[in-house]
Formats: sequence, structure tokens, C-alpha cells
Amino acid sequence: MSSRVFSRSDVLVLLGSVVAVAAAGVARYAGAPAVLAFVVAGAAVALLASVVGRSVEQLGDRFGPGATGVLQSALGNLPELFIGFFALQAGLIAVVQAAIIGSILSNILLVLGLSFLVGGLRNGPQRFDSERARTSAILMVLAVAALVLPSLAQYVHAPAAPHERELSLIVSVVLLGVFALSLPAALKRAPVSHDPVEAEGEVSGTRWPLWLAVTLLAASSVVAALVSDWFVHALEPAIEALGISQAFAGLVIVAIAGNAIENVVGIQLAYRNKADFAMAVIIQSPLQIALVLAPALVLLSLLTATTLTLVFAPMLVVAVAVTVIAVAFVVFDGESTWLEGVTLIALYAIIATAFWWG
Repeated sequence: MSSRVFSRSDVLVLLGSVVAVAAAGVARYAGAPAVLAFVVAGAAVALLASVVGRSVEQLGDRFGPGATGVLQSALGNLPELFIGFFALQAGLIAVVQAAIIGSILSNILLVLGLSFLVGGLRNGPQRFDSERARTSAILMVLAVAALVLPSLAQYVHAPAAPHERELSLIVSVVLLGVFALSLPAALKRAPVSHDPVEAEGEVSGTRWPLWLAVTLLAASSVVAALVSDWFVHALEPAIEALGISQAFAGLVIVAIAGNAIENVVGIQLAYRNKADFAMAVIIQSPLQIALVLAPALVLLSLLTATTLTLVFAPMLVVAVAVTVIAVAFVVFDGESTWLEGVTLIALYAIIATAFWWG
């Protein structure tokens, strides 16, 4: 193993991230066109995501899939939290609600599908810890069911319908409690599905000191949160300039940009045949969105002029319900193939198309 701390690709990604963040800052404060500022900020987040991905790889062999997945998802969802909060301050409630559902869909359809596709084409069928996957899938189904319950109460005109704000607050507190109770199981170290010696050789030819990996992971996530402020500043003008609906912008564009970290990390890990780590990272993110991000935004909305509730549009509820049930069946056997990945990506494309017109 090389004695260098960084490989050549590490240096290129780190330098690229610095340049991209600087360019995004210039675009934000120099009055650049909204679409340009929007694209540059998204590119900066994506490059920062690659830094996070490399840091997670370095931590994976030390902490195990469970703890790594929780840590990466928690830091990876920071940009989404900031994007959501700033969008609420701007009154873009339709974008925020669509982005919450879109973040769940993009992770468990697009990102999981791409990881299955890339990992399957590169390594053949991949196996992961089926028990952990089943537990996460069941928890995901239950979390989403609780998340959309206020919407169902509104649709059937239940007695709780006029109290959607109070119901949303109660559901949010309960979901945060469930997340706290689920942490011990998520942090439990699971056996890795491949030889640790082989895994160490796959990590970009270098091994970072633990303090460096943790520092870069935290710093890049925090900077990504800062860039998300610039991203939101250009969001509404960019939507108008591009002529797209708020629903599509939230469901697809904002969700993918906010999940850029998981997009890169999950696919990188699957490509390197680290299926346990990939599954832990990808599944933890939508789980934290349902159990933490959405409830946190509901509570934080109390600090803004825009009140966010958990009453979503019917199409959003149907899309997320169908998705989590389908994915639960896919991951139950503990094995992934490239064809399953293609199917998940296709379902995501169909759902995104359905929201193109609003």
C-alpha cells in the first residue's frame, strides 16, 4: 500500500471541490443568471459528494456498514434540511413537500437502481446482509405509512382532517422518537460480505488517518449545506426560466441535487463490490428522510411564516406507497442483479414523467 495520504484522484476531487464552491459563491454574489447559479451550485454539491464518498469508504472498514450508513446519511441529508428550510422561508411549500417524497423516491429507486445496475454489470449478482435489509425495508414501509397518515385523514374527511397541523406535529414527534429507538439496531456492527484484506486493497490505493477521514466527511457535508443556500436562492428564478412546475422541480431536480452525496457514495460502493456498505448507505438515507428530515422540517416550519404539514398531494402519496412496497420485495432475498436495477430506474422514470406537468 502506498505511503501517500492522498492518491492522485483524491487530489483532483479535493481541488475540483474547492474550485466549484468558489465558482458557486461568485455566481451567487456577482448576480449571475439564475440558471447558471443553479447549475454551478448543483455541481459544487456533487463534487463535495465525491469527497464524502471517499471519506465514507475510509471509515467503512473501521466502523462497519451500520454505523457508517447512519453517519453518512445523517451528514448527507444536511443539504436537504437546509434546502427545505430556506425554501419554506421563501414560501415554496409545494417544492418542499415534493422534495420530501422525491428524496425518498430518488434514493430507493434511482440510486438503489443505479447501484444494482453498476454493481451487477461490474461484479455479477451481489449479496448483502438480508436480515439488515429486511429490517430496514419493514421500518421504511411503517415510517412512510405514518408519514402519509395525515394525508389519508384529509382525503376521507375524517374528524382529524380540520386539525392537520396538530396531527402533523404529533406524527412528527412520534417519528423522531421511532428514529431514536431504531439507532441501536442500525449502529450494530454487521459482518462484512467480503474479505477485509481484499476490501482494504480496493480503497483508492491509500489509507487515510481516522481523524482526516472524519474531518473531511464533516467539513464537506457542512460546506454542502452552505452551497444549498445558494442553490435555493437561484431555485425559484430557475424554475420560471426553465418553465417547469414546482412539483417536478421538487420531486426530481431538488431531490436529486439534495441527494447527490448518496448518489455518488452508493454507486461507488456497489461498483467496488461493497454491497453491504452500499445498501446501508442507500437505505439509511430515505429512512432518515421519513423519520427525521420530514418531521424536522414540520417542526422548523413553526419558525417561518409558512406552516408545513404532512398532507401531501394524492399522486405523491400513491407514488411513495407503491415504491416502498415494491422495493421491500426486491431487497428481501438479500441479492441484487443488474436487471432489478434497470426495473427500479424505469419505475423512477415513469413516476418523474407523471409529474412533469405538475
